[in-house]
Amino acid sequence: MLRAMLWNAAVAATMMLGAEAALAESRVALVVGQSAYRAVPALPNPVNDAKAIEKLLGDAGFEVTAANDLTQTELRQMVGDFAAKVAAKGPDTVALMFYAGHGIQVDGENYLIPIDVDPKREADIPLQAVRLNDVLNTLTSVPTRSRIIMLDACRNNPFPEIRKTTGQGLALVDAKTGAPGTFLSFSTAPGTEAEDGGGANSPYTAALLKAGRESGLQIEDTFKRVRLAVNQATSGRQTPWESSSLLDDFRFFGSAEDGLKPEKKRSVEEWKAFLKGKPIEQANELIVSDGSGDAYEAFVSLYAEPPLGPEAKRWLDRFRQMQAWNRAVLANSGPAYRSFLDQYPDSDLTPTAKKLEERQRNKPVPAVAIPAATQASLTPVAPASAATCPCSTPPAIQKKVDKPKRVERAEPPKRTAQPPRGRVYYEDDDVVVVRRPPVYYDPPRGPSISIGGGIRGGGYGGGPSRGGDGGRVGGSRY
Repeated sequence: MLRAMLWNAAVAATMMLGAEAALAESRVALVVGQSAYRAVPALPNPVNDAKAIEKLLGDAGFEVTAANDLTQTELRQMVGDFAAKVAAKGPDTVALMFYAGHGIQVDGENYLIPIDVDPKREADIPLQAVRLNDVLNTLTSVPTRSRIIMLDACRNNPFPEIRKTTGQGLALVDAKTGAPGTFLSFSTAPGTEAEDGGGANSPYTAALLKAGRESGLQIEDTFKRVRLAVNQATSGRQTPWESSSLLDDFRFFGSAEDGLKPEKKRSVEEWKAFLKGKPIEQANELIVSDGSGDAYEAFVSLYAEPPLGPEAKRWLDRFRQMQAWNRAVLANSGPAYRSFLDQYPDSDLTPTAKKLEERQRNKPVPAVAIPAATQASLTPVAPASAATCPCSTPPAIQKKVDKPKRVERAEPPKRTAQPPRGRVYYEDDDVVVVRRPPVYYDPPRGPSISIGGGIRGGGYGGGPSRGGDGGRVGGSRY
């Protein structure tokens, strides 16, 4: 009886702390669970996960909008309406989105999968799904204090028609390449698959429901606990991953006075010194909680005993591969994809890399401006004899004879013949370089989520085939 009373008092106090935190800032959330897929087997847990997270966020002071089993049109509309709601709340707002369901990558792009998709080929996904970069750009288009995106996705690719040619899991997304003030959490590491779970919730959501209620934890520390809990619950098969560009502190419950001091980042050598001599189980927990490539690299160099040593080595190899893939997609050039293929010739991303490399070969090379000095060298110079040639002597001036004025209808200007494409020709001794814009042949994509005039772009490393909307980074991105 006493224990029950103490527990209820602790829960009430925690909720009061969450309410106090909410008074200092507006908190709004969108929670989506996708279970009832029509063309593939249903997922048991996403709707359960969404309902549980809705309760957690409500207790933490969020004004929650929840919607489950959405079609593409409905999902786009919900994200657009949510962004409008965030904008109405003002810049001192924390905007959070939780998504549970299928997610896949195509051509280095990540897509959230509505329940009404039925793709027969890769090119159908941009038309039928919702691009993650569109969601991110929609939310970053309105002033906010912070944006938190939690994706319990990448469970698996359920579409057999395209499973063999798309990459496994989701592509790496670096929040630092987009708008500052963003926190991205994925239920598993880039390029790997998450589990739906055998209980009422997925391993990721179950861990988040527990760690999220710990008072005073910064969000980074909260997800360190989530990462370790999921890794242990799945025997190392699944390890969540985050990327952050947050500028402000955020805690689900409590205040800074209740929390732990943030740990400083360590280099590989510092991690080696820190881990050396520790039992392998303890060292493994430390590097899993940290989740950085430097921590794993140090661990792999010190511990080789199975199963933890090989498991950490597999994680590190896959993470390095996804980093290399991200660099190739961001560069979006033939040499970049060739470099990836040379380094990883037999990966699950090989078909995509070959396709994108070939696509780059078929694109025309952009025109290069000719320097002024080069233009001067191309300008024809009159021969020296022209200065003394008799034919250059001006004719004698003749007396003008007035004639009756004749009114004539003005003729339309004659159309000037267009010079050959990309050629250099001369007009009045000036060099004229004709440049026509290159034509890109990219696969079609679905319409971007829009608010008012439309929100487009790919500031988070969007896929290479998105010309004209900012999705191309260094030329398009995940």
